[in-house]
Amino acid sequence: MPIGIITNVCAILFGGIAGALGGEIMSDSFKEGLNMTFSLCSICMGIYAIAPMKNLAAVVFAVILGTSLGIIFHLGKAINRGAQGMQHFISKFINAPSEMDQQTFETTLVTVIVLFCASGTGIYGTLTEGINGDATILISKSILDFFAAVIFGANLGAVVSLIAVPQIIILMIIFSLANFIVPLTTPDMILDFKATGGVLMLASGFRITKIKMFPTADMIPIMVVIMPVSWLWTNIILPLIH
Repeated sequence: MPIGIITNVCAILFGGIAGALGGEIMSDSFKEGLNMTFSLCSICMGIYAIAPMKNLAAVVFAVILGTSLGIIFHLGKAINRGAQGMQHFISKFINAPSEMDQQTFETTLVTVIVLFCASGTGIYGTLTEGINGDATILISKSILDFFAAVIFGANLGAVVSLIAVPQIIILMIIFSLANFIVPLTTPDMILDFKATGGVLMLASGFRITKIKMFPTADMIPIMVVIMPVSWLWTNIILPLIH
């Protein structure tokens, strides 16, 4: 039983609902302050995840390669269409916040989808639970995700709770593949993997605060390519250099 995954998904589901219900009584300045605070937390967590990386060159190459693949295959556009579909579905029952223009709404929603569904901590925590049943990482992450979902739910409405659907699909697939993936990894590969997740969190934090609109949805493939790139760098490239 994937307790950690269920906990994390419920945190998004109920956090989004709580934020949507409570958003009506929150002032705009209060919601903006919470939004800025969470973006700062995302940036700090990104820096923390990047710091222990083992192979800077591998991480940089993976970020460039993964983002290029995302742009070539229009992953960002596909996720944006998914976000629009989620909004269209929820608008049949509940109206989106009227004070936010459509483009800002969709841009923010895509950022939140990436943040919840492609988190390095979430993927690593899922792999850990899949291989040895330890749900500690995901349960700890769920605490932060709940309050993040409340913040984004207050700004975007109940559509945030629907992110729980793609999230559980993605995490359950990773959970099922854990016994195949984890034995192929090394500690250095895991650290580089966490570092690329940190890069994604940094980009998300900058995007939430509108400092720079990084293509976070197109950057998702970096989480896929980093492990083979890290392995190639450690086992093939470095021996040639030295």
